[in-house]
Amino acid sequence: MSKLRRELNLFGLTMIAVGSCIGSGIFLTPSTVAEHLTSPFLILSVWSLGGLIALTGALTFAELGGMFPHAGGVYVYLREAFGELAGFWYGWAYFSVINSGSLAALSLAFAYYVSFLVPLSAGGQTAVAVGALVSVTLINIFRVKLVELFADLFTVLKLLGIALIVGIGLLLGKGGDATPATALVDGSVNTLTAFGLALVGVFFSYGGWHHASYLSGEAKDPDRTVPRAMILGAIIVTITYVMINVAFLRLISPVAMAASQSVAADAVSTVLPFGAKLIAVIIAISTYGTTLIYTLSAPRIYFAMAEDGLFFERFARVHPKFHTPVWSVVFQSIWAIVLLVLWKTFSNVITYVTFTDWIFFTLAACIVIIFRYKRKEAARPYRTLGYPITPLIFITISGLFVINTLIERPSQALGSLVLLGIGYPVFLYFRKTRRERVEG
Repeated sequence: MSKLRRELNLFGLTMIAVGSCIGSGIFLTPSTVAEHLTSPFLILSVWSLGGLIALTGALTFAELGGMFPHAGGVYVYLREAFGELAGFWYGWAYFSVINSGSLAALSLAFAYYVSFLVPLSAGGQTAVAVGALVSVTLINIFRVKLVELFADLFTVLKLLGIALIVGIGLLLGKGGDATPATALVDGSVNTLTAFGLALVGVFFSYGGWHHASYLSGEAKDPDRTVPRAMILGAIIVTITYVMINVAFLRLISPVAMAASQSVAADAVSTVLPFGAKLIAVIIAISTYGTTLIYTLSAPRIYFAMAEDGLFFERFARVHPKFHTPVWSVVFQSIWAIVLLVLWKTFSNVITYVTFTDWIFFTLAACIVIIFRYKRKEAARPYRTLGYPITPLIFITISGLFVINTLIERPSQALGSLVLLGIGYPVFLYFRKTRRERVEG
């Protein structure tokens, strides 16, 4: 049987970690953050806190990435620590909604910003979105080295675009209206609750640095390059996000930011008349690049599940010439297109996706502590810096975030839990099928 080919280097993996984080989120979620926190100090604080959590998470997951240099990332960690059901639940949630839904949303966002440059009807936007998904799927069917080159290109372009926005804000911005540091949009909630709600958008934007771990099976020297890529990715993204929010706040006030549906375009347009089209180009590049990477990374989870006999057997097949999990890539994109056509417009799934993702992040971070006791002799090419404080910070804040979301946004949170419940009989079906295949 053909195997995945190890072709990804440290730079490529780091660009994948960075590119997975920086998509449409940083251009859209600052307004949702400003809806809950109207002080520049609090806004920058919550983005800085998000970066700290991302870094503690990367430092924590880096140890697991070194211990398990196999395709699948978080799926593998959960399976090794808590059993097949926990790993399957993660992969099930990722395939059914988290990643496929994100692909649909990203491609729709891409089409929306293309329409700023070329007028498109609603049907035209849907066609462009489907075309974008088809194109990234075709690229991902070919050798992973080709995808790495595209990922590097689009990530570098989006970083240059963000650097341009930061430069415009720092050089031409005069600062928004000052607002007291304790001001909140909704006076009925306290600062802690508002912070928790603001973190939904922040965590959604920071999510992605762990995608490098999904590609461990195709990385050169994975026990070293994967941990380093996650850590470097988290650091680069944190600096980028804090700086772009500083730029936004120098161009428009927090109140204007909260009222905006396109913060980056509105901010740059205050000093440059062609700002909206400039931002449309940057966001289109950014969202397309992230769609490309998400189409690359997540199928490695389904590939690992299928190899374990817990997903469709075809998903474990590798293309004999290109050495890519072709069926995992294709079926993920087909499902994403189905969601895209059903939604028809960019849908706000931030709370739903983020809540589900961070349940598993919290569980996965606990594995570092569990394995320090249960697998003391296991090889650890990288050991978490600041252990046990680093993972405990990540686990505590992530856990509080999940609890706060469950309390403040129960409909989305409960919807996520229902989805996981549906996954249980699906798991039993695949396990039964595997047993019959082995016995037969």
